[in-house]
Amino acid sequence: MSASEDGPIRTVAWVVEHPGPMASAPLRRVERTIAAPGPQELLIEVTACGVCRTDLHLAEGDLPPRTPLCTPGHQIVGRVLNVGSEVGGHSRGDRVGAAWLAGTCGVCRYCRAGRENLCPHSRYTGWDLHGGYARYAVVDARYAYRLPEGPSDVEVAPLLCAGIIGYRALERAELPPAGRLGIYGFGASAHLTAQLALARGATVHVLTRAEEARRLALELGAASAGDAYEAPPEPLDAAILFAPVGDLVPVALSALDRGGTLAVAGIHLSDIPGLNYQRHLFQERTLRSVTANTREDGRAYLAEAARHRPTVRLQRYTMDRADRALTDLAADRVTGVAVLIAD
Repeated sequence: MSASEDGPIRTVAWVVEHPGPMASAPLRRVERTIAAPGPQELLIEVTACGVCRTDLHLAEGDLPPRTPLCTPGHQIVGRVLNVGSEVGGHSRGDRVGAAWLAGTCGVCRYCRAGRENLCPHSRYTGWDLHGGYARYAVVDARYAYRLPEGPSDVEVAPLLCAGIIGYRALERAELPPAGRLGIYGFGASAHLTAQLALARGATVHVLTRAEEARRLALELGAASAGDAYEAPPEPLDAAILFAPVGDLVPVALSALDRGGTLAVAGIHLSDIPGLNYQRHLFQERTLRSVTANTREDGRAYLAEAARHRPTVRLQRYTMDRADRALTDLAADRVTGVAVLIAD
């Protein structure tokens, strides 16, 4: 049966078979059946899917699997092939994006307060539901983004997580106007967030261990780029920790000026060593976590990105090399963001 018809279809997809180090080959490529979209769902033909460190955490077992043989990938761009009977606002042929947040209950106190990212019943693309490391995907239309024509699918894909979560992290960091921002780690999300902060008039200092990433930071307009454990050249009004390294939390807190805020952007972080109250938190320094995003975050970021048009540093992989993309990410061989393209 072809993908444009209303019944189930067969697709080639990557699945996490046995979570473990990438050297143990935790991913396997299989054929699977995808049911026709439900009343509020879209069937998408995937044209590009960003590769996120969260996918790596899932493959290596840092995130406990929630769905057996789950297909990773939550930065999906594609074309709508079929729409459910109750879907409004989407039509066949539309370019759409699907991101990390895949569903919420809509009735809990967090959802009612506009904080759906904290919904205890939330579901996530590529963790609870099969994601975009596949030729086709089915997503809830209420959590999909209509994407205007313009930047290529490959350029847009990283915006759907790396961009959105960076946007939320920047909001959580409460950077004042024309403030001094420190960014720890400089991968997919960080290089987009730096450009967002620069477009807002911030001074950005990047602190990361990779020399190539430091060069990229300077090319994009950072005021300085140094090693992650070095002090920035001036006190910081705010900082964002993208590297999943708990040892950097006290380092970043020490770099904050009085009243500064550190936002930790990752879904996974190694253990944080002991903090000294006087050195790390006194004088109203704040440590905050970042948890997923709301759909409003996504809409706001995509609108802002359309205005400042970030430069997306890409490494392209065909879909049949998804395991290689995650292996390269694990070995810090990706500068910017890796994106899978349809093969």
